[in-house]
Amino acid sequence: MRDGGPPIQIDSIDDERVADYAGLRGKESSEFLIAESAAVVERLVASRLRTRSFLLTPKAFERLAEVVARTTAPVYLAEPDVMAGIAGYDVHRGILASARRPEPAMLDQVLASARRLVVLEGSNDHENIGVVARSARALGIDALVLDPSCADPYYRRAVRVSMGEILHLPVVRCTTWPEPLDAIAAAGFGTWALTPDPDATPLTQIVVPERVAIVAGAEGPGLSAQALARIRTHVRIPMHHGVDSLNLGHALAIAMAAVSPPVTEQ
Repeated sequence: MRDGGPPIQIDSIDDERVADYAGLRGKESSEFLIAESAAVVERLVASRLRTRSFLLTPKAFERLAEVVARTTAPVYLAEPDVMAGIAGYDVHRGILASARRPEPAMLDQVLASARRLVVLEGSNDHENIGVVARSARALGIDALVLDPSCADPYYRRAVRVSMGEILHLPVVRCTTWPEPLDAIAAAGFGTWALTPDPDATPLTQIVVPERVAIVAGAEGPGLSAQALARIRTHVRIPMHHGVDSLNLGHALAIAMAAVSPPVTEQ
């Protein structure tokens, strides 16, 4: 028997024990986050976060028995129709978990040890933040810095699209803006504004400094004039056939790959 006790059957959508999962569409909480899918739940369990509980179909529990056995969190089992009634939508894979949100990273602490940062201004799309976080982990970025207007990085969709990698990435949520850009530069980072401006330096022609922060704005408006004025170097991705821009996640992945450190043996 696992330390957390045997699975508990849930037959009512109003059972208070699964209140974390009630009405998940659009639901946000400052206390906990929701992970869904086997891959994301596995990354959650491998993280430092405390898992509050699991909500699984019996079939999904068979698949994830070894994963949930690594925790002492309660496991709630529900048939697919009950699970859909609780969540408010069809949970196709029958896998949900709730976890305590991570403590926010502090900018000064991140700046003391990081070498590569990605900074986002005005990115209000959860999926874009998830994509960026996944690429950041893969490409050796040390932390993600968000301005106050960015979307919640721990919203269910962002966590899912990141494949759970955002749970392993320090995330700084700034309370003021754009003053943190000055602090980043003062800490010795070369700051790069990612922009389609034809006058910007092509990414292929720039020398990567020892410490670098790539700064990007939301799709459409891009970086604000106030942010651009504080950033030392403006860089662009050379593009063919008159294409003028890329999806934020794609553009940042290219820029992150350009500054990615050598891969070491895991």
